[in-house]
Amino acid sequence: MNILEKIVEHKRAEIAERKRSISVMELEQRAFFSRQPLSLKKFLLDQTRTGIIAEFKRKSPSKGIINERAAVAEVTAAYALHGASGLSVLTDSHFFGGRLMDLEEARFNEVPILRKDFMIDEFQVIEARSAGADVILLIAACLSPARVKSLAATARSLGMEVLLEIHQHSELDHICDDIDLVGVNNRDLRTFTVNVELSVDLGRQIPAEKIKISESGIGSVETIKYLKNAGFRGFLIGENFMKQPEPSIAFASFVHQLKGGAL
Repeated sequence: MNILEKIVEHKRAEIAERKRSISVMELEQRAFFSRQPLSLKKFLLDQTRTGIIAEFKRKSPSKGIINERAAVAEVTAAYALHGASGLSVLTDSHFFGGRLMDLEEARFNEVPILRKDFMIDEFQVIEARSAGADVILLIAACLSPARVKSLAATARSLGMEVLLEIHQHSELDHICDDIDLVGVNNRDLRTFTVNVELSVDLGRQIPAEKIKISESGIGSVETIKYLKNAGFRGFLIGENFMKQPEPSIAFASFVHQLKGGAL
């Protein structure tokens, strides 16, 4: 069993437990459930912003502890202040040290927030909406095309956008009408090896009407320029900032470099 299979197996048990502890009706009564979601597509197309979806992540199965001291409110505020087009908040607890409350604590920011998790059940989509998420992530590697379509339809019915993550050519058939954005994960979730060229390769085959996002392994301004020339409008970056003692300062410095040269 590879790490992705282990995560999904654990996620099933976790969802079952959450369903026992709170009902859909209770989730729908929470304050954030009635707010108007922001559009990540709109923010990524805004030329005054960076195109960066900046991530808050405490740890990962491949890297272990990345940053246990950073405060979600402080870091995400700095991300938003310095021009992030979106925020990605890890909510998986067991493998990534996240929590749904992290999303809620970041919600004061007026930029779109992606709930970064392993979404396999409609309950999680409703949960994401109730915690203030604007966008959900669907990972093709752990979902069938039919499940992607069903979960995406649920998200769209709630006014949320959907980011589909792919990693190989065979997953292109997961793209459907209710998918707003397609991300290419340069990190293989089964082995955790990283190859940025994968974005360029798969990007050529993503439908033109879908906004393309490159995820993982982006650590320099040059890489963003390269990917932008290949048609990518979004760049999901987390570890590059979170591994620093002060992620807020690291992000501000990166954006300063990015704005120093024409894209």
